Amino acid sequence: MRTISFITFLFVSLLAIAQPAERLYHLAVTPAGGEWNYKPGKKVGFDVCFTRCDVPTGDMEVRYEISEDMMKPFSTGTVKLKNGRATIAPATMKKSGFMRCTVTLRQDGRDYTGMATVGFSPDELQPVTAQPADFHEFWEKNIADARKWDLEPMITLIPEKCTPKVNVYHVSWANSGWASRMYGMLTVPAAPGTYPAILKLPGAGVRAYNGDISHAEKGVIILEIGIHGMPVNLPAEVYTGLYNGALKGYHSFNFDDRDRFYYKRVITGCVRAIDFIEQLPEFNGCLATFGGSQGGGLSIIVAGIDKRVKALVSMYPAMSDMAGYTAGRAGGWPHTLKDKRFHTPEIINTLSYYDVSSFAREVAVPGFYTFGYNDMVCPPTTTMSVYNVIDAPKELMIAENTAHYAYTEQGSAAWKWVIDFLKNCNNN
Repeated sequence: MRTISFITFLFVSLLAIAQPAERLYHLAVTPAGGEWNYKPGKKVGFDVCFTRCDVPTGDMEVRYEISEDMMKPFSTGTVKLKNGRATIAPATMKKSGFMRCTVTLRQDGRDYTGMATVGFSPDELQPVTAQPADFHEFWEKNIADARKWDLEPMITLIPEKCTPKVNVYHVSWANSGWASRMYGMLTVPAAPGTYPAILKLPGAGVRAYNGDISHAEKGVIILEIGIHGMPVNLPAEVYTGLYNGALKGYHSFNFDDRDRFYYKRVITGCVRAIDFIEQLPEFNGCLATFGGSQGGGLSIIVAGIDKRVKALVSMYPAMSDMAGYTAGRAGGWPHTLKDKRFHTPEIINTLSYYDVSSFAREVAVPGFYTFGYNDMVCPPTTTMSVYNVIDAPKELMIAENTAHYAYTEQGSAAWKWVIDFLKNCNNN
């Protein structure tokens, strides 16, 4: 029974992070204007195409909703397909942001949904969240307090995971208090020499990590960390139990107190992860951060707060402009402020110290950023707001029709960019 439960958990986990599987029928929605971005006030229609094995088919009726990103629909209706095709009447927005058209129909007892999201001058979006006046002092103090504890690094070789080219270790280091530690999987090229490093930051959840061997084989040290202060090589059922028990909803623990909020020890632990990397004899001094979703947010956070970071990759960053909902527009994951009950001064103030936008204003190193317009976990309104305040060299790759996932091409481009950067990095 335990084996079956683990297989089920693994299957569901893979589905949650993978690109959606193909189906017999497919409902596609695209902007009728042939473009993804427009000026505010420009009317945009949407083309709908329902296919069976990629061939347009059917004369059924479909339902549609048009809304601002993550907001309630301002236009709803139905339209009749003819030979699988229809066009929805144009709509617009008169301000910067994103407009989403969601279309649904039922075929052979199954529901099919398609959507398209277009931008209206998205490069003009700015965060609702304001950086606190004492932001720098707050984080300087917390990092200094964490460093009062000796690093006490622990490194354990895992022979069964090693390859001829890469050594794999389970590692840990002290964080911000007595017995407070962070854990990760460290992969180091086996050949003698020194190498650049990547701090690989995790998406949301509670799980084990195996170590990134394939990218370490390209001549890069990779420290892949967990954020929950526990070993990352335990049986899967341990993490399942914690995710559904003691750590359920961890992202909102103590969110009304900036000094006790869950991510305080997470962020200091990430900074101390760089302290850990620095003491490795194989490290050459050039380091980048890399992550998606929660990890994408942490990648910007760490690059903004720690000047030892030379570059960053952020894919659809979470925790971005979380206060957006207080201004009647999309807010970032974990969408705490979507519920107006939480629009209290204490919560809004606390989140501002941890919002990615506050750290993005501090980023001064090159970065690679990628996301999609259909993302309703880390909405594009929040991602673009953060991207727009970054005043540093930056490369943006948008796959407009993706949701909370990345195409293989996005991931490949991100890894190529960061590895090429690190290979040409000089430690100044």
